[in-house]
Amino acid sequence: MVTSNGFNQYKESSIKTSTPEELTLMLYNGLVKFLLQAQNAIETGNIEKASNSIIRAQAIISEFKATLDMNYEVSEGLNSLYDYMHRQLVEANIKKNVDIIAEILGYSKELRDTWAQAMKIAKNSVQATEKMAK
Repeated sequence: MVTSNGFNQYKESSIKTSTPEELTLMLYNGLVKFLLQAQNAIETGNIEKASNSIIRAQAIISEFKATLDMNYEVSEGLNSLYDYMHRQLVEANIKKNVDIIAEILGYSKELRDTWAQAMKIAKNSVQATEKMAK
């Protein structure tokens, strides 16, 4: 029990001290995690866990949609993709279809990896600018 409390405090602390970029990466990681859990739960016949995992993945996608800044051109494409992903997960949940989840998992991993790469590029750019300023 103490270990669980310590972990929860660590998790809460890391969320509070993370940058918006890091929080976005955490959400992408959570999305991938819940989709993997849903796949596994369907394959093992745990329908309740599959449904709960899919619902949690849908909630993350809804959060991504809600926080899109539509002043950027890329946001239109992301909005359409998030809509598609959400609709597909509704269908996957109804049919308990691992193929649909696998498709959405692929998109989710690609988005997560692209975001992580963008964070690295931005960090390197800031560091290069700081070195030049010295």
